[in-house]
Amino acid sequence: MIDPERVADFIRETAAAEIVPRFRMLRQEDIREKKPGDLVTLADLETERRLTRRLTAALPGSLVLGEEAAAEDPTRLGFLSADAPLWIIDPIDGTANFARGRTGFAVIVARVEKGAVRAGWIYDPLDERMVTAEYGSGAWSRGKRLAVATETDPKRMEGAAYGRTRSGTRAAPALEAAGRIGRVRNLGCSALEYTEIALGRAHFSLHSRSLPWDHAAGILVVREAGGLAGFADDSPYEPRILDRPVLATSNHIAWETIRDAVGPLT
Repeated sequence: MIDPERVADFIRETAAAEIVPRFRMLRQEDIREKKPGDLVTLADLETERRLTRRLTAALPGSLVLGEEAAAEDPTRLGFLSADAPLWIIDPIDGTANFARGRTGFAVIVARVEKGAVRAGWIYDPLDERMVTAEYGSGAWSRGKRLAVATETDPKRMEGAAYGRTRSGTRAAPALEAAGRIGRVRNLGCSALEYTEIALGRAHFSLHSRSLPWDHAAGILVVREAGGLAGFADDSPYEPRILDRPVLATSNHIAWETIRDAVGPLT
């Protein structure tokens, strides 16, 4: 099996070549909408292409499910049910921030085997922070094993919340209006929100959809850092399920608080 540090090197090198030089240097023609409000940039496309080449060459016989390739050809989602090793790539998570010249974006890679997430990498190319996790081996960054926060007072907890409740209310204001947590701070980048939990800087992240390029690696990272992460209804997490709400928290108290305060999402 491929060395996780080798994958980390691929990601760093690709980000240095394709993402960082284009930050705040994109031309108008380098940005387009895949659908209304959903942006893709030249940096997304070139990052995904380069990582696809490098990862499949390093692990012969493996498949790649990239966010941008799946947008062009949805039949690639069938790779999630394949027996072959699978790489899942989000070349730039937080594209809206990146396209607008704002900080708050990252590269995400997950390795899946027979439907189970076995390893994950999240890389912030501006901060040059790589967070990695392997199933059963912990979450790591800059040579240190990560651990979630020990805070247990819900009113001191903060994190991210996206989507709408079944009543139609947006999850973030609904959670704040409940008065049971500290505050909601949405970064517009699920990768960094998972990283914040694993680093002990945040306590929850709630999303209404479970697209695997956004969540597979982050869910593993939070679990390996000692937190809880998966489908919000407590069913077993599977990367092939695309549209079920996902929740990650630092502990059981945060999990129950968020779920009770917001209720089911649409």
